[in-house]
Amino acid sequence: MSVRWETEGLQTVGIVCLVFMFLKLMHLLGLIDITETDSSDSDLELSTVRHQPEGLEQLQAQTKFTRKELQSLYRGFKNECPSGLVDEETFKTIYSQFFPQGDATTYAHFLFNAFDMDRNGSIRFEDFVIGLSVLLRGSVTEKLNWAFNLYDINKDGYITKEEMLAIMKSIYDMMGRYTYPCVRDDAPFEHVEKFFQKMDRNRDGVVTIDEFIETCQKDENIMSSMQLFENVI
Repeated sequence: MSVRWETEGLQTVGIVCLVFMFLKLMHLLGLIDITETDSSDSDLELSTVRHQPEGLEQLQAQTKFTRKELQSLYRGFKNECPSGLVDEETFKTIYSQFFPQGDATTYAHFLFNAFDMDRNGSIRFEDFVIGLSVLLRGSVTEKLNWAFNLYDINKDGYITKEEMLAIMKSIYDMMGRYTYPCVRDDAPFEHVEKFFQKMDRNRDGVVTIDEFIETCQKDENIMSSMQLFENVI
């Protein structure tokens, strides 16, 4: 399998890669297929885990998953993560298994930080299902907000060229030798310039959330990518 990199619609690469990687994580955790659960298991059983997630009703209100779906997701999460938490090193290890031809460490770091909503160095079950709900069942605006948060590495409300370059380099590193044609050293810089030509509408050197969402919503490729993973579970 090879991936051909195009300068047009480059931001689609990051968005699709984001969702694809997350689905890979779900598959590894055994969460991609949600089955019917025993209705008698009405609450999340938490006595053996170190972190106790929020109540089922509260998670239903915060996500677009049903009670049964949340119960199944929690079982899979608890089986793979008995502590109830996923630290960054575990997260990186999961990604590395799917990209032996490249180095997924940096991209996994950025993605981990996007899921670690309270910035405490671990992903809780709540973080997991809230992010999953947005990526799979959220509105276009919600998904784009999530993607913007990924690109906004320092979380200051702006995407800079330095941040976008770091993201692009991490994607190239992750894909490794499976990129076609072979990546030139200056290719990430060219792609960042293309991104900013399209996104930075007022030419002030940064991309705001409004600029990002407005431009993405006018791009057919990006809008198509937003629909690829709907109703996966």
